[in-house]
Amino acid sequence: MVYQVYPRSFADSDGDGIGDLAGVIGRLDYLADLGVDAIWLTPFYPSPLNDGGYDVSDYTGVDPRLGTLADFDALVRGAADRDIRVIVDLVPNHCSSEHPLFAKALAAPPGSAERALFLFRDGRGPGGDQPPNNWPSRFGGQAWTRVPDGQWYLHLFDSSQPDWNWRDPRVAPMFEEILRFWLDRGIGGFRVDVAHGLFKDPDLADVADATLTNRPSAYYHREETHAVYRSWRRLLDSYPAAGFPGPRTAIGEVWADSADTLRPYLEPGGLPQVFNFELVRARWSARALRAAIDATNAFADGSRAPWVLGNHDVDRPASRWGSAAARAAALLLLALPGSAYIYQGEELGLPEVTDIPDSARQDPTFRRTGGKVAGRDGSRVPLPWDRDGASYGFSRTDAASSPAPPWLPQPAGWGERSVAAQDGDPDSFLTLYRRALRIRREHPALGIGPASGSAMRWRQAPDDALHFGRDPGFAFLANLGTAPLRLPEFREVLLASGPLLPGEAGLPGGSLPSDTAVWLAV
Repeated sequence: MVYQVYPRSFADSDGDGIGDLAGVIGRLDYLADLGVDAIWLTPFYPSPLNDGGYDVSDYTGVDPRLGTLADFDALVRGAADRDIRVIVDLVPNHCSSEHPLFAKALAAPPGSAERALFLFRDGRGPGGDQPPNNWPSRFGGQAWTRVPDGQWYLHLFDSSQPDWNWRDPRVAPMFEEILRFWLDRGIGGFRVDVAHGLFKDPDLADVADATLTNRPSAYYHREETHAVYRSWRRLLDSYPAAGFPGPRTAIGEVWADSADTLRPYLEPGGLPQVFNFELVRARWSARALRAAIDATNAFADGSRAPWVLGNHDVDRPASRWGSAAARAAALLLLALPGSAYIYQGEELGLPEVTDIPDSARQDPTFRRTGGKVAGRDGSRVPLPWDRDGASYGFSRTDAASSPAPPWLPQPAGWGERSVAAQDGDPDSFLTLYRRALRIRREHPALGIGPASGSAMRWRQAPDDALHFGRDPGFAFLANLGTAPLRLPEFREVLLASGPLLPGEAGLPGGSLPSDTAVWLAV
């Protein structure tokens, strides 16, 4: 299981209100106790933080607010001592507008080699006053910004995130050097941001639907992208395993509009893994979830298309589906064959925070849409570790003065959802995740180890239930209906997401309440 760490919101070691690498180091025992195999660190690079660090100004450094390269090396060593790999976030589609190469491009004239590293174009219409095409920014507004000499540059996200021109022969070697820099420091691999977006239509032609809400293949997913990942795969495979079983890895963030769009990324010699977001997008219904699972199983096993319920870009499962459903979904996630990713705070059942003052919001989506879209800040609020205190244990300091307020405000009562409040509570989210991950490691049917069952088989169940088995001797059952569901024959209840109901008079076993899942030994 891979645990996603959003460093600015995980743990603050020096009391400045911003989580840092030393804070992660200080909580490694917590992660080991949870049962983590690897951690994925979202960007910690030097950045003006216009998009939470995904606007990178230096790909081979650590933002001073988060620590130093020595801190990073200590994190990798400390994680390895606990049999935990470190995966770092790579952002190859775009950089920060404060990146030195973009600064040189702005200072250079149109048509220069400096500008060729990015996607500068002349505008359309009289005087070039119109953008070069009708592409929208994924954060709202248009995907082009004009510079003083009249040209425009492309940014599929915020204007502070200019897109690299991957058709320029200098870009690919530059990123291979970046890969080597971090691999040489002993990391286990990379999570590749916007992995589908590197190459654009060479003509930068208009698209028929300028909103592109449900059709990312309209201007992403170019065939040329796969050659890049084949070269990265060769590079990854050339490195020793750094003390862990298996080679170094990479997982692509690929938002696709169909399985056919996603399938080419998993061809032999390509990316080792690609996220599947089917469960993230599914409604909480047996029909929708089964369709989501079948859609992935139809073209990839779970070890190459890992399962995920949430991340730093989407509303938290406890708010999307409800608390009881989120507990059941956790057991579903960890019962499916293959790898699983958990976003920090999911193991605490944290909800989406919706009452953030407008003045405190930092997501560029909120700004670029004039507040019409709240953005992603609600899933990035700093974690609560303690029941009490100014930041519920998020900030630790030995200084006489109080720590600075967290960079995003925590809601009242956040401490009741903290690690301290849930630790030792047999009915807490945290206890559920700890038990599930322990069983997942130990049961021969679960996980992705050589002894685990690699397949699942749907079992007969009512339309509003999910029921499947894995060999040897494991079954999953979830009741998504409104009426209690009688349990099938079983040898032992391994784990349930909530209390079971007693069986009917004269019948063995028991019943499963609504929005409850159970693991059974059969």
